[in-house]
Amino acid sequence: MDLQSPKARLIAFYLPQFHPIPENDEWWGKGFTEWTNVAKAKPLYPGHYQPHIPADLGFYDLRVPETRQAQAEMAKNYGIEGFCYWHYWFAGKRLLERPFNEVLKSGEPNFPFCLGWANETWSGIWHGSPDKILMAQTYPGLSDYEAHFYTVLEAFSDPRYIKIDGKPLFIIYRPKKLPEPKLFTDYWRELAMKSGLKGLYFMGVVFDPSWVPELNGFDASIIINPDFSRAVSPKLIAPQFFPKSTIFDKYYTKINSVLTKKIPKINRKVPIVCAYAEGIKNAFLKQAVTFEHYPCIFPNWDNTPRSGVNGVVFHDSTPELFRIHLKEALSKVENNAREKRIIFIRSWNEWAEGNYLEPDKKFGKSYLEVIKDEVL
Repeated sequence: MDLQSPKARLIAFYLPQFHPIPENDEWWGKGFTEWTNVAKAKPLYPGHYQPHIPADLGFYDLRVPETRQAQAEMAKNYGIEGFCYWHYWFAGKRLLERPFNEVLKSGEPNFPFCLGWANETWSGIWHGSPDKILMAQTYPGLSDYEAHFYTVLEAFSDPRYIKIDGKPLFIIYRPKKLPEPKLFTDYWRELAMKSGLKGLYFMGVVFDPSWVPELNGFDASIIINPDFSRAVSPKLIAPQFFPKSTIFDKYYTKINSVLTKKIPKINRKVPIVCAYAEGIKNAFLKQAVTFEHYPCIFPNWDNTPRSGVNGVVFHDSTPELFRIHLKEALSKVENNAREKRIIFIRSWNEWAEGNYLEPDKKFGKSYLEVIKDEVL
């Protein structure tokens, strides 16, 4: 994309779980994909928008090249520079790798991309089985780090790969989970240089604005929402769903702490419901910081298709509220060097968490039209 044209570089996180894999067949039943949860979702309170039904692209299968091409063309036409494909590595074991592998091998779509390592243990927490470990995230050490690097080297070397300062951008979702983050990033940079790259540009996704990238071997952070501890306050809890609101407000801090740790174990009647209009007010840092960081915006949030009443809903998102959210993010990066006017979007297609830009039956392409209006 011509950096002289858009006001910012928008990179959308991309979930590859829209195709069956043997592991999901075993854990959740034959043929399970992300659409399984999306299609069975139901409203859980008056005015709750569910289910979310895809429009133009339908209930697609990411094994189909035409689907991947259509996604990229749509994203490009509406001002998205590239996708950040979520990448899964469990000490040599990969999951959901097929869609990206086919993008890499085929050279299509001709659309920029980077990788984000979703370094979390897979459990049944969002599916009602919090104690069920499906795939543990471990960090065996340098030999595993080396194997991991050479697995993604082909992607780093691809001309479509997104770079900053001439270095491939690699995002780590949970940088705090790395036992020795600087050891990891230093080693990968060393391997990158030996492989003919200029280095690597590491970003860590964090909910804690006090986390300093440079002290942990990273170049920058992505401050991401929604997160209970920052985006939710007592005033955001919809009172019609919690009649004893004064009591709830009084003990909110303690209750919220319990909810964030033990959501699936609490027998609630409805999910945590927050106002999107209020939530976006808490999406960005208020204080000045000296380290490099980038905003992340979300068009919506509703993970009840996965977790039912144990989920969280940012209620009443609209394209015009999203416009306000996007414009604030643009103001955060407008003074950056052009290459670093980056805004992340969570997400392109996280349908079971309600954060997606792809057209649905209710809003069509309205969220994409907002991006086109404000960015191009």
